[in-house]
Amino acid sequence: MWTTAHLAADAPLKINWAEMPTYNTIMAVAAGAGLLLTVELGRRLVAPRAVLHTEGWALAYGVLGTILTLTGLHMTLTWPLAAGGFPFDNIIFGEPALAFGVLMLFAALLLWKRGKLLEESPDRPAHVKGLAGPISIFILGMGLACFAIAAAGLWYELFAAPEQEPISGLLSGHPMIEATFISLLYALVGVGAVLFPAALNTPAGPIIRAVGICWAVAGALFLIFGALNYFTHIGLIVNTM
Repeated sequence: MWTTAHLAADAPLKINWAEMPTYNTIMAVAAGAGLLLTVELGRRLVAPRAVLHTEGWALAYGVLGTILTLTGLHMTLTWPLAAGGFPFDNIIFGEPALAFGVLMLFAALLLWKRGKLLEESPDRPAHVKGLAGPISIFILGMGLACFAIAAAGLWYELFAAPEQEPISGLLSGHPMIEATFISLLYALVGVGAVLFPAALNTPAGPIIRAVGICWAVAGALFLIFGALNYFTHIGLIVNTM
């Protein structure tokens, strides 16, 4: 699904996989799970009597943050990651994963060290606003970056899988279908991120519900597609060795 090559159909496709590392499978699963966890944590934070068990949340954020930070950092700093080309993949997948991963790692550290203070706070939304307010500027900026990635995906018809990739390859002759779908996922993440600073100021209003809906839908779809890609990417490798 995430392979962006436009390939000729009249010749067998062969790829030197030693020069084409790809691990956006686990990145997609981790990013999707991270978005879903963030929505659920936010729901509990605005519910006055909800139990948090912050150590468990710290563990979850730490695991996912480590995966995304390591893979995102490697992809961001290795130009290009795949010697066969497509350096824009480093920007599209690597940099957002790195940003999300570092955010989750620091959230994990906070929840591990100061989680009890948050759990026992008489006004959790105000507490969260004080903690997340400064970093919300960066989150807004990454939301705008997601809009730019979505626009590039549509403008340049990215994300189309080659016909040798199972399932996703069935749409290889219609690149705009997958380009539109993946671009919409990035746009949904972007909407939630851009609205996040305002949501901190209105923890019980429609804005925070909009953020939750955007991130829940995008998170579920990223998680499902990442899991599906374990089959489709293995099939692509087998079909092009």
